[in-house]
Amino acid sequence: MTDTDFLMPGRPGNLRDAMTFPAGRIREVRTDVLVLGGGMAAYRAAIAARETGVGVTLAYRGRGASPYVIGFNAPLGHADGQDNPDAYIDDMVRGGYGLNDRRLVRRLAHDASAAYHELRALGVPFAMQEGGGKAMQRHLSGNSHARSVYVPEGTGRAVIDALRRRARALGVLEKGGEKIVGLLHGEAGVRGALLWKPHSDELTLVRAAAVVMAMGGLGQLYADSTYPVDVAGDACAMAFEAGATLIDMEFMQFEPVVTVWPPQCRGMEMPTAMLGDGAQLRNASGERFMLRYNPPHAERHIEKARMALCIQREIDEGRGLPEGGVWFDATLLEPHQRESYVSHCARLRAAGVDPANQPVLVAPAAHSAMGGVSIDDNGWTGVPGLYAAGEAAGGVHGASRIAGNGCSDTLVFGAVAGRHAADAAMARNAARELAPGDEPAGAALDPLRRWHGPTASDPAPLKKRIREVLAEHAGIWRSAEGLRRGQAGLREIGARLEELRAADLPGALALLETERMARCAAMVLAAALARAESRGAHQRTDFPDGDSRWLTHLSFHRDGGNLPRETPIH
Repeated sequence: MTDTDFLMPGRPGNLRDAMTFPAGRIREVRTDVLVLGGGMAAYRAAIAARETGVGVTLAYRGRGASPYVIGFNAPLGHADGQDNPDAYIDDMVRGGYGLNDRRLVRRLAHDASAAYHELRALGVPFAMQEGGGKAMQRHLSGNSHARSVYVPEGTGRAVIDALRRRARALGVLEKGGEKIVGLLHGEAGVRGALLWKPHSDELTLVRAAAVVMAMGGLGQLYADSTYPVDVAGDACAMAFEAGATLIDMEFMQFEPVVTVWPPQCRGMEMPTAMLGDGAQLRNASGERFMLRYNPPHAERHIEKARMALCIQREIDEGRGLPEGGVWFDATLLEPHQRESYVSHCARLRAAGVDPANQPVLVAPAAHSAMGGVSIDDNGWTGVPGLYAAGEAAGGVHGASRIAGNGCSDTLVFGAVAGRHAADAAMARNAARELAPGDEPAGAALDPLRRWHGPTASDPAPLKKRIREVLAEHAGIWRSAEGLRRGQAGLREIGARLEELRAADLPGALALLETERMARCAAMVLAAALARAESRGAHQRTDFPDGDSRWLTHLSFHRDGGNLPRETPIH
């Protein structure tokens, strides 16, 4: 087994097993547009598609990271009249170290304010300045202006609630609690997806004229990730299997200030907006060390990838606390500033720590992927019938994402992908591309059939090992030696995985999930090894400097397996 053919789709299976597993348990339904995912990007896509008049079904297992969002960027100019889309574009490209797809950057910069106004019209209770005409806006890391709008009690949940109400009012059909098994795809492109209802033998094949993939990124590929368990690379792997191109897989951003102590709050992201408000970072000696790294601004006017490196250096060189972090001190904030972070203050006080009187310990942790499915500025993946949005898609953020842009991305490109998926669905329906029986339902089962066998195997230890390999060898610091050890570790995992089989549907799906995790992990390592420079969220100890010759995407397509190739930036 080589690095270039690691766990590729289409591995031959037992033909007798393929005829019998699973049998007679697939229900078929039809829709115009199928949206996969349960977060903001998915709901924005479903609403935008439904508003064109087509039928829309939304299927999801969980909400992903959307409920934990604390704000999003919109260049309204309410807090600073000099802010505008051009300034926003400059910040994104600077924060992405020049690797951003300029088509996507322009789209995001010019559509983010409209997304804010649409959400406000839906009743999202954004914090407003006195008089109510203008939004309160926070200054987040990597931004030159205060442009993040927010809901004090929790932005993510407020936005999701408003979008769900709108989707239901429009008649979007929701299928919650469904696990996405895979896409139905063939020579003519993507034609739907197979769903499984956990704790049952119920499989549903949703035939669709267009599909929007909005299932999140790669967060759970890393040990100690901040991401929820339902985000582990499935979207990227499924799109890859269907013929889409993946880009920028080496860029995993480490959130700089993730809570280490108190232990009851471990894994909670402290808002970088607090640092913009005046909170400070201090090492074990009490030194405000960011003044050494970023004078005179310290914690402000610095994007997150660089801040994470500064914090990690303090820890690595022995200036951190014994627990493995640095102090995040919000005691310096004015009470009204501190208490505007309602959920964070409540969680800390429930754990016995009052942020008004005591700092908390923080350290970097794997947080968000810059890479994903390559899309154009219509959200199209290049595969007929397949669109992508949110963190499932790559290109907009380049080598690092400025704070507050994750949510802006989901809102803008969710709507873009939904609208254009609806257009594609109407065109495909008019052309009668989706004739009944054109694609056998059994084709959607092929990935599962490969793992069917007489024994019951538990791949959980292999999933855990994949996360450990990436955390150890493709973490915040990388080197050729470490990356090659990581590849060797993945080959061992692959060999062990090949020996496993499952006698039932849940077991086969667990093995398929592990295969997909391993495939995405292999791409992360291969791209990180190929990129012989340091840029943004990718830092090589053996190539510590940036190199303009690497101002290009590294991409993967199923025809080339895990061998990255260079593609230009649009």
